[in-house]
Amino acid sequence: MKAREVNFDGLVGLTHHYAGLSFGNIASTRNQLQPSNPRLAAKQGLLKMKALADMGFVQGVIPPHERPNIPLLRQLGFRGSDEQVLADAAQVSPGLLSAASSASAMWVANAATVSPSADSGDRRVHFTVANLNNKLHRAIEAPQTAQLLRAIFRDPQHFCVHDALPQVAMFGDEGAANHNRFGEDYGEAGVQLFVYGCHASHDGSAPQRFPARQTREASEAVARLHQLAADRVIFAQQNPAVIDAGVFHNDVIAVSNQQMLFCHQRAFVDQPALLAQLKARVPGFVAIEVPDNRVSVQEAVNTYLFNSQLLSRADGSMMLVLPEESRQHAGVWDYLCEEVEKGGLLKALKVFDLRESMANGGGPACLRLRVVLTPDELRAVNPAVLMNNRLFNTLNSWVDRHYRDRLTQADLADPQLLREGRQALDELTQLLDLGNVYAFQQ
Repeated sequence: MKAREVNFDGLVGLTHHYAGLSFGNIASTRNQLQPSNPRLAAKQGLLKMKALADMGFVQGVIPPHERPNIPLLRQLGFRGSDEQVLADAAQVSPGLLSAASSASAMWVANAATVSPSADSGDRRVHFTVANLNNKLHRAIEAPQTAQLLRAIFRDPQHFCVHDALPQVAMFGDEGAANHNRFGEDYGEAGVQLFVYGCHASHDGSAPQRFPARQTREASEAVARLHQLAADRVIFAQQNPAVIDAGVFHNDVIAVSNQQMLFCHQRAFVDQPALLAQLKARVPGFVAIEVPDNRVSVQEAVNTYLFNSQLLSRADGSMMLVLPEESRQHAGVWDYLCEEVEKGGLLKALKVFDLRESMANGGGPACLRLRVVLTPDELRAVNPAVLMNNRLFNTLNSWVDRHYRDRLTQADLADPQLLREGRQALDELTQLLDLGNVYAFQQ
């Protein structure tokens, strides 16, 4: 059996709510303060995982973080019991309480950057946890993410999980959402494309309206940590104009798999040169560039067309996994159907309803971390997190027992919500054989 790509999806957390915390993410801002449905969000994500597992794709799950994050609020000066900390934060700074309660860790495309063993100098799978230092609610994720990844990929013979880069602007790192890997076969050495928004040491070409969250310096550091050969790495800048249009990560404007890149024609700075470089380095390279006159950047942002999963099927063809919003847009759907009818590598479209995630600014690709694994490496993964009928039923029952079906910002101050979360996560660590990975369990 050859190496294969395994998708690990983030399980939506119990405090999933719409706080509009992510400046530059238009969907997140647009739905600010609307009531959310954490139970439905979690179940929609589980349905996607199970459907792909049923289609033959190996699928894993990454658990949520504990929220509200009481240690953060204490670090910011709130004192007393946990209940008092919540009450005071809600009264003094509801925005801080929202940040401390964000379920954004469900978007595990930002959990880490991953390089397979075929590419690394020591022939191990390398993970570098993203520091996500552009936003407070995400910058607090890194320590817990590292613990969870080490509980899933726990065999040091096969896996190396690096801590996040320094928490400074120069090394702003948003993880796999700005990273692509190319190659005809997953098990052979590939070419890794690191996409950055700005060069921290000279930002003359940085976007003007919204922040560039990924720096070139961060991408270069990750490549060094993963021991990647220089001739197997490409660094490319995302078009600043599309960042200013709401493309906060590269996976909102491009997606790749093996020898294919599916992207908008305005995705990158000097895009023709980048495509020529990929063609020269990647055997069989194919690019599908969506023209601006068929799908505008704004339409791509609104429908999350490119925040999709491009998956290889058993017959060698590819399937694009899309959110329902892409099917509902006539122009986007017509374009996609035309591409499938052309008879190229892209042969199928699969649509999922992920509206609870989409309303907070994350689609199918945001919810998954891609990890290429050999058979031996797959056997070394914690088996309790791999999706099957039993786990799907178990997690659905767990969600039904513990998740609320309506949540507003005011509910975040409810101490019962904190207790519900801890009880649920304590149970989940046993279901997924994780050990004591949360602070409240220490």
